[in-house]
Amino acid sequence: MSLLAGCKTAQVRPAVPLAPWNERATALAQIHTWQLDGRAAAALGQQGWQASLDWRQNGDSSELHLAGPLGIGALVLDMSPDGLALNGAPPSPTVTAQLEARLGFELPLENLRFWLLGIPNPDIPFELTRNAQDRAQHLSQAGWSIDYDQYRPQDGDERPARIVLSRADARVRIAVDRWQRPP
Repeated sequence: MSLLAGCKTAQVRPAVPLAPWNERATALAQIHTWQLDGRAAAALGQQGWQASLDWRQNGDSSELHLAGPLGIGALVLDMSPDGLALNGAPPSPTVTAQLEARLGFELPLENLRFWLLGIPNPDIPFELTRNAQDRAQHLSQAGWSIDYDQYRPQDGDERPARIVLSRADARVRIAVDRWQRPP
């Protein structure tokens, strides 16, 4: 009995109720400034690559950093209304083809900024299955299949922590280590 006297039970805080899907999806689509740091692994047939992933969203502009182990093969993509730029060069229509040749598949940049938040791009058709917590579980959009394997608490809500994108032979896994919304 004296052993139990020194034990203390941890208090379990009740979960904060999360907003319903429609309300949450609308609010997330209106977030214009956010950052995430994580890792990406892609497979195309028998070939694959791994990279650190840093995404910075600011309004209609996205900045994406991909770097292999020890910074090898680093790419910096800047997507703005002016177009897509690679590694600091000015935007050019050839960048998409260069990027596809380097990665081995077309990266869905226009949609990825929404998918990373756990919502579909509201401007194009989609099919969505939600999980028991009313969050995206499976999304089909623009020829891609997106599975949300895990969420983590962030800013009083939940953001995706593990995402798997697949299309034909291409498969991309994204693990988010840190979400941040600048003040």
